[in-house]
Order: sequence, then structure tokens, then C-alpha cells
Amino acid sequence: MGVRGFNMKFGVVVFPGSNCDDDMIHVLGTVMQQEVVKLWHKETELSGFGKGDCIVLPGGFSYGDYLRAGAIARFSPIMKSVIEFANNGGYVLGVCNGFQVACEAGLLPGVLLRNSNQKFICKNVHLKTLTNNAAITSNINLEQPLLVPIAHAEGRYLADDDTLKSLEENDQILFKYCDKNGNASDEANPNGSTNNIAGICNANRNVFGMMPHPERASEKVLGNDDGRIMFESLIGLMVDA
Repeated sequence: MGVRGFNMKFGVVVFPGSNCDDDMIHVLGTVMQQEVVKLWHKETELSGFGKGDCIVLPGGFSYGDYLRAGAIARFSPIMKSVIEFANNGGYVLGVCNGFQVACEAGLLPGVLLRNSNQKFICKNVHLKTLTNNAAITSNINLEQPLLVPIAHAEGRYLADDDTLKSLEENDQILFKYCDKNGNASDEANPNGSTNNIAGICNANRNVFGMMPHPERASEKVLGNDDGRIMFESLIGLMVDA
């Protein structure tokens, strides 16, 4: 069995307080064998990145999560270029704190608030994939729940009724928290997120945000590689028998 796929260039933005950047770079570069570079938040250009490439906003605690998670990082110099890149059709992936930054920057609708139990939560959760109509979910079996870890204090997704209706109607909800059987119940919701929402995309389907960490579940040596299929989907990996 061999593998072939498209080559993508990834840029992983590093903010003061980012702490999942090296994990993401390891998975993208070593595991997925893609070109990947670190981008310091004070950079102002994304030279060398094309429409088929991807900018990643990684997890962590940018600027110490002061004011509100992602609220200060949204104003880092590089974000102007990230927004322009996304508006021109480039892929942007925000994971955990990166999801918060993407929402604060207006790249994704809604906001991430304190968990309903007011505590930091770090554990594995099951995810139900709702659509294959996004690059990051294109290869995922919708009938098979994924086990992916979360680690956040502000992961409770909230949006107004009109936004929620639009997300549903436009097939923009990528993942919901569920139990091991795929049921999106209140008991399976770790943080009180509205409608169990764990991940969404924008209307143009090129910006993705999710609270769970697929980069922490992408190698069998860690005991779980359910997150790897998200990167395979995004890259467009093809497996030849």
C-alpha cells in the first residue's frame, strides 16, 4: 500500500503564550510530511503562501488569555495578513486558542466563553462529524465517532439564534461533542457549548475552527490517532491499494 497526495505549505503562527505550536509543526512536518514553517506574530506578510496552502492558529494561551481568550492576539500584526489570506480563499485552521482567535478576528461567527462548570477541562472526548463538505472532514466516516482530546477553560461556543440557524442551514457545523455511540447528548457535552458544537467552518468553507486538539491524537505511539484523518482530509491524501 502506498500513499500519494497534494503537497501543502503550512504556516503555524506563534503568539506570546502559544504552547501547541511545536506539536502542530511535528504532526504536519514529521507525521504528514508537509512543508511547514513557524510564523512569529509580529510578521506582517505571508510571502510564499498560495491559495492552496494553510495558515494554522495553534492552541495555547495567547497573551495569557487576558481580557478574553484570543481578544488581544486578534490584533497581532500578522492577523491582518491572515484575514486577507482567508478572504482570498486560503485555508486557515484554528485549534483551541486558535479557534478563539479566529472568532475574535471575525473569520468565524460566534464566540468562545468560559466552560459552564467554570473549570479547565483536559480529557478525551468523542466527536461526531456532521459533514464531508469541508476539506478537513472530506475523508471522515460520518458514522464513526472520533476520540480527540480537549484542553481548555473557554470552550463553550455561543452564537445568536440567527447565526446558529445559518450554521445549520449552510452545513457549517463540522463537529459536535457526542458519546461513544455518536449521540450528541447533554451528558456528552463537556463545556456547555450551544448545541454541542465543537467545530465549525465559515460560509466559504476555507476557514475551520475547533476546540479539540487533533494534533494530540495523530500517532499510534500516543495510543490514539483518530485526529490524523483530519489532516489527511485537509491535505487530500490518497491511499493506493
